[in-house]
Amino acid sequence: MTPEQQAAFIHAQSACALITAMGMQAANERCRLDNEYPRYGESDFKGVLNQFIIQHNDVITEFRR
Repeated sequence: MTPEQQAAFIHAQSACALITAMGMQAANERCRLDNEYPRYGESDFKGVLNQFIIQHNDVITEFRR
């Protein structure tokens, strides 16, 4: 991949992670309004970074390819 393609890939992964996290946040808010326990906890939100491979070291590794 070219550097531009790598950057586009990271950007797309970040957008997907944001959309996923926003959905999780909305589900937790729905649970709160229904007086239920949140569906997603801190570890679930951190897991989104792993799922979309966008943590700091992952990005550095991608750009070193």
